[in-house]
Amino acid sequence: MGVFSRYHRFREAGEEANVNNVQMFGEPALSLFTTTKVFTLHHHIDITDEQGSIVYQADTKFPSIHDKTDIRDAEGRHVAHIERKLMTLHERHNVTMADGKKFEMSNELFHLVKDITNIEGLDWQLRGNIAGLNFELYDGQDRVIAVIGQKMLSMHDKYCIDLYQPEFQDITIAILVTLQHMIKDRAAAAAASSSGSYSSGN
Repeated sequence: MGVFSRYHRFREAGEEANVNNVQMFGEPALSLFTTTKVFTLHHHIDITDEQGSIVYQADTKFPSIHDKTDIRDAEGRHVAHIERKLMTLHERHNVTMADGKKFEMSNELFHLVKDITNIEGLDWQLRGNIAGLNFELYDGQDRVIAVIGQKMLSMHDKYCIDLYQPEFQDITIAILVTLQHMIKDRAAAAAASSSGSYSSGN
């Protein structure tokens, strides 16, 4: 389904690039894939290449009210540090890259179909399609950097990243990991709100 679907752009390693991505943006320079594993003391994400080799790993230690996450490459070198910003009306996360570059991700709009996340400090935008589980990352000149597809109904929260500007690979991975945390935060908040509404209604 990953190759032929125009709506859900996720694909497994070894499959051809999604037909919709190719028609819109051409063949990606490279693709990466993520799998999330949840353990007792930390939240772990493996990012692999087409051959299944680990390229990056992200770990979040618990308990952590700031949702502190560190990303390292396959050789163990530090790539990025991510923290959730508390006490704000919008979902915000601060990201610090290993070279000192800093940026902040914050949601501008949220509707049933479109979700726009501003990446302040880079002048980039992440434009999402929640219904289709697809996200496109654009630079300040509105050129596509990457297309992200999330697998439906996955126990391990899988994503595929088709990268079109590979020079931004480290930053793109940091953005993807942050996006995964923001989506989980939103789901948890929605579940808590729904539970509260149910309790008050009884």
